[in-house]
Amino acid sequence: MATVNKNLSVYDKATIPNANGLRFGIVVSEWNSEITEGLYSGAIEALLDCGAQESDIIRWDVPGSFELTFGAKKMIKSLKVDAVIAIGSVIQGETKHFDFVCDATAQGIKDLNVTTNVPVIFCVLTDNNMQQAIDRSGGKHGNKGTEAAIAAIKMAVLGS
Repeated sequence: MATVNKNLSVYDKATIPNANGLRFGIVVSEWNSEITEGLYSGAIEALLDCGAQESDIIRWDVPGSFELTFGAKKMIKSLKVDAVIAIGSVIQGETKHFDFVCDATAQGIKDLNVTTNVPVIFCVLTDNNMQQAIDRSGGKHGNKGTEAAIAAIKMAVLGS
């Protein structure tokens, strides 16, 4: 859980398993792309920094965060990946749509973790406003994508 004083991009590389030889899938929501592209960049940089090879990282795009679950499920079924990172951004609006999308996305990703043998990492920002999303996708709080990549490496090793 991110706090005001925590930089999401900080990790101790000495405590992270080497990601060389692991395959990662990244499913990225096109909605709020200015945020999701920042999260994707943070994830890629961390995976490469920890030993993953570019050729072992596969990206698929989906229209929105709601579609992340289906994209991750299809990726798990059609590709040999050791972990999937689901990247999205949902920003509070004036209707309950925010609540439904956030809940369905979180539950869908949880369901994949319960029903498959491939860890799916929840890298979906659920912010009250655009500034909060900017701050967590490479801004003043660092990058949640980096944090998700580190979790993906650890979970991929745990699952192997």
